[in-house]
Amino acid sequence: MEGIEHTTVRANGINIHLAEKGQGPIILLLHGFPEFWYSWRHQIHALASLGYRAVAPDLRGYGDSDAPADVDSYTYFHLVGDLIGVLDAIGADKVFVVGHDWGAFIGWNLCLFRPDRVKALVNLSVSFSPRNAMNKPLQTFRALYGDDYYICRFQEPGAIETEFAEIGIDKVLKYFLTSLPAGPLFLPKGKALRDQLGIPITLPSWLSEEELNYYVTKYENTGFTGGLNYYRNLDLSWELTAPWTGSQVEVPAKFIVGDLDLTYNTPGFNESMTFDELKKHVPLLEEVVVMKGVGHFLQEEKADEINQHIHAFFQRF
Repeated sequence: MEGIEHTTVRANGINIHLAEKGQGPIILLLHGFPEFWYSWRHQIHALASLGYRAVAPDLRGYGDSDAPADVDSYTYFHLVGDLIGVLDAIGADKVFVVGHDWGAFIGWNLCLFRPDRVKALVNLSVSFSPRNAMNKPLQTFRALYGDDYYICRFQEPGAIETEFAEIGIDKVLKYFLTSLPAGPLFLPKGKALRDQLGIPITLPSWLSEEELNYYVTKYENTGFTGGLNYYRNLDLSWELTAPWTGSQVEVPAKFIVGDLDLTYNTPGFNESMTFDELKKHVPLLEEVVVMKGVGHFLQEEKADEINQHIHAFFQRF
């Protein structure tokens, strides 16, 4: 895309691809699944025009960044370590951070582990979830939603990748990017999954065929394994983060979610999204915004509004 510079830096022992534009205070943009830097294209241009340096990495396992083969190389510590390495590589002491989906998970943990490197945080879709010292994540998900819940279905290395390959990368991406339910996501095995992800989908106004094809082309090269390995480390990350049980995120923060987002409508997630509940764990939280009629990929669905929210919050710091 015009004006966006692409570089690769060495961070935490791997190569990380960065897409960036602009000069000024740095805003680090952290994508989720199944995305890569491109999901922030609207924000990169808008924030650069407002006097920021927008930096969007491909997180490890995605896009043009390295994808370590070891499944266990995708814990919270690896992911946050990558970001500290990126900040050091680009000469950034403290930055603004915006995260979406898994990027929001990583953003919360970056602020939890290294608040000294973050000026302020805007997170989208996934609120902070304090560590439950009694129950591992997968045990909780299976008890609440069963084995067909998408996070449970992602656990066996290679299994869901094979099913996705049989369905077709284009159909899988079209489904995930445009047709997620406003509630828990289930991916039943076998024919039901092929039927579910193979239904004809009309693209929404915010995603063109050309933009979808850019996603497809990238995932045809990388596959889904890198991103899926994040889910496969939920229990390991839970074990490793025991020292942070009860810790608070002590960084100025704003949280935004769409009222049609699957997270906002999933029991076990939505309870943490009220201002009063989130404020217990993020004491410097300033606002929770629930956008009406908006789904999971709100930075693309409502790019202008999200850009305004980001700018209005960060300009105060």
